[in-house]
Amino acid sequence: MLGVERNIEVWQSLMLVRSLVFDPREDVDIWLKYARLCLKSGHLNLASSALWRVGAQPFIRSVERDPYAPIPINLGGNAGASQGFANGLLSLADSAAQDPRVAFSYLRHLWAENREDVALKQMDYFIEALEQHGDPTNEEMRRLRVQVYIQLGEWQMSLSEPHKQADGAFDYVLECLETATKLDPTNDRAWHEWALMNFRALEATAKEPGQGDPKHYAVRAIQGFFRSISFGHTSYDVTKDVLRLLTLWFAQGNRSDVHMAMVEGFHEASIDTWLNVIPQLIARIDTPNPNTSDLLHDLLSRIGQAHPQALIYPITVASKALNPTRKLAAEGILAAVRRHSSQLVYEADMVSRELIRVAILWNELWHGALEEASKHFFNNRDVTAMIAELAPLHELMDQIGIEEAPTLREVAFFQAFARDLHYAKEWTNVYERTKSLDDLNQAWDIYYSVFSKIRKQLANLSTLELANVGPKLLSVRNLTLAVPGTYKAGAPIVRIQSFDTKVTVLTSKQRPRKVSINGSDGKAYPFLLKGHEDLRQDERVMQLFGVINSLLSNDSDTSKRNLGIQRYSVLPLSHTSGLIGWVPNCDTLHQLIRDYREARKIQLNVEHRLMVQMAPDYDKLPLMQKVEAFKYALGETTGQDLYRVLWLKSQDSEVWLDRRRNFTRSLAVMSMAGYILGLGDRHPSNLMLDRVSGKLVHIDFGDCFEVAMERDKYPEKIPFRLTRMLTQAMEVSGIEGNFRYTCEASMRVLRDNRDSLMAVLEAFVYDPLINWRLLKKDAVPSHAQPEEDDGAGGANREGDTRDGADANVDHISHEGDVRGSGDGEGDAASERISEEDKLTEGSMKSSTSSALATPKRRRHSSAGDNFGNSFVVAEHPQLNEKALSVIERVKKKLAGRDFDDGNKVLTVDAQVDRLIHQATSHENLCQLYYGWCPFW
Repeated sequence: MLGVERNIEVWQSLMLVRSLVFDPREDVDIWLKYARLCLKSGHLNLASSALWRVGAQPFIRSVERDPYAPIPINLGGNAGASQGFANGLLSLADSAAQDPRVAFSYLRHLWAENREDVALKQMDYFIEALEQHGDPTNEEMRRLRVQVYIQLGEWQMSLSEPHKQADGAFDYVLECLETATKLDPTNDRAWHEWALMNFRALEATAKEPGQGDPKHYAVRAIQGFFRSISFGHTSYDVTKDVLRLLTLWFAQGNRSDVHMAMVEGFHEASIDTWLNVIPQLIARIDTPNPNTSDLLHDLLSRIGQAHPQALIYPITVASKALNPTRKLAAEGILAAVRRHSSQLVYEADMVSRELIRVAILWNELWHGALEEASKHFFNNRDVTAMIAELAPLHELMDQIGIEEAPTLREVAFFQAFARDLHYAKEWTNVYERTKSLDDLNQAWDIYYSVFSKIRKQLANLSTLELANVGPKLLSVRNLTLAVPGTYKAGAPIVRIQSFDTKVTVLTSKQRPRKVSINGSDGKAYPFLLKGHEDLRQDERVMQLFGVINSLLSNDSDTSKRNLGIQRYSVLPLSHTSGLIGWVPNCDTLHQLIRDYREARKIQLNVEHRLMVQMAPDYDKLPLMQKVEAFKYALGETTGQDLYRVLWLKSQDSEVWLDRRRNFTRSLAVMSMAGYILGLGDRHPSNLMLDRVSGKLVHIDFGDCFEVAMERDKYPEKIPFRLTRMLTQAMEVSGIEGNFRYTCEASMRVLRDNRDSLMAVLEAFVYDPLINWRLLKKDAVPSHAQPEEDDGAGGANREGDTRDGADANVDHISHEGDVRGSGDGEGDAASERISEEDKLTEGSMKSSTSSALATPKRRRHSSAGDNFGNSFVVAEHPQLNEKALSVIERVKKKLAGRDFDDGNKVLTVDAQVDRLIHQATSHENLCQLYYGWCPFW
């Protein structure tokens, strides 16, 4: 029975058969496990029936007769009559009736029935009896007492949440939990709860000084977390404690007692403990506190000695940081690794450097720099910023020269553009002496000529020969270095054997590459190589999704439905490039809808055209008139595109039903997880559909913690994407069927395990490489940057809508997808080039809205490398305030207090209902930017 799936239906049928062979009173442990499973799943009647079968009748009758009178219990005394706890009714050897284990299970049942006061009162009686009459030498009794004290501590704390803690509340709870740790010093759950309560007490003293000694709580929390880590049995349990520990360490590491506690703890914990949190450790390597810095560098050096493959990629990225302090710290750790793994360090640096070279060609570097420079000059009239934008690339050209250019692509670039760029720079130098705009106009005539040629080259870029862009990668064989994302402690290392000779350039705005690495196990490992994005936040999001998947798999109700979130490996190579594990057999929703409509001669943006036809000045209308125009467009179109795509791409009705169910469940799970994370920017190109399973896969996690809701331009009003196409692709009942049930089940799991999630999210928020994004309120939606309304209405925006909604099609995972995407994107690119030629015909110098000045799409930059480096960033009080508000907001979501100003705690059902109403509200959807495609 211990190996049976934790499923109510499975257990119920097995227990009925088992009861024919064993008397339930002779099989108490198994029946109590079954009762616990029923209780966790909310089946209180089944739990009560199970308890009744193992002898809970005296407890039930006693509570029904007088809820506050002690229930009868047997602690192993002599047989005979008794009036309570003082004497047992029956010997434990003779019968399981009134067994203390059954009594404890019944007290949990009372709590689940929302009879908290009765449960607590009876628990007091129960503990008194255990202490006075229980056999202290009995191992089973000792384990029971540990569980009782842990449960009492959790109950007491939950009664006072989320209100202010009463005086002494923490002390009483900590006393209960400390008793549990003394009864069983190897119980990881007891240590975890005790450490977590000290952590909460520390937080409370920070908010309201005078409630306790923060020094006392901090050291005890650290000691408790280390004990929990040492005795933990699963990587999931250990990871959540490690993240709490790191948060505490980086917040309090300047204190000597905390430093000593950390030193002692590091000697106790296994070095493997830290493998899952290497990104968080490396994010702090430039911490200004010398004690913390030395201890952290020593820890990373020990990790590098025991598991160099796990450390080498992230520490190599850190060594390329723009922040000199951070760069120096990373180089020091690399030097320590080099002493015992010099070949590995060399290979990692070479592979990383060459992949970055392949990710961003010189053509693309100059294309992007000229875009930004023209924006500074023509739009902002900022000549200094313009010159500063181009200066690094000019210096690069001067330093290398054509003879030293390392690849044939770069040699070709020199031959084609070096002379023109040199002349343009000379004109800029002349301007700096004369301050004459005529000289700058001469420079921009040349720059635009170069830009036009580069633009045409990039439009035709489809494949790259590795020999021309990364010859060192082509020549390597049988490296010591592991294939990115494959290293697991204790498992055989899959090393890089070679690189595929061809690199596919995917046809989207950022031109990501598909590269394939051949492993020593004989398998090919495909990756998406991105050269214009900071993937460090995506890496942390994957870590969070791993924790959520663990929670869902550990819950009986969600595990039987195989609920989870599709993850993929993310490996940053620098602050602007990285590798993403290839997601096979997927198409973006935008691509599917576009292909469906093109095949049927339906305009891609027909809904937007209808809205503009009814209301030409749609963006300037008041809300009610926007709703009217929005509803008109919906009423004139069916919105069944995705529904029909699912049906048409299924071989038969059985496959269709299976895909539809998977589609609905994956949408629901990610909707709840995305809401907790505050994930925005869910336009159709950031959602992918698996052709085989029908599951939805989310990509691009740049907008987290509701930054999309708080931006100045086009703020999002919805918690997750639940538009009509998604709804109609579900079963006939739409939202009210599988979707709502899965949402409720997922939210229940997330709320029940809020402490685990908060451990990950707090580390996320306080990560100095990530949290600078919390302050970006002036960002524009990444899916489609709006241009000034020229009064032409929707007619001239067709190309923009297509390209805008498709701007993020970077995760395309099949050669067929590349061809399909290329058709549409190529047309849009031709339209843009044509428009730019018209705008800039003659000269760029007269255009204040140059096509070159089109803003970049992607939201990432490298600001995190220079923003800050401590848990509480004193020099950035605005960031501290924002981080605290983000954490408080997430806590409210996980407590059901995210509506009505937090004054009311909503049930899971009510919370999900409010979220669905928000996500489907026409008032909210009609205010979104049209590139988000709210009408789809």
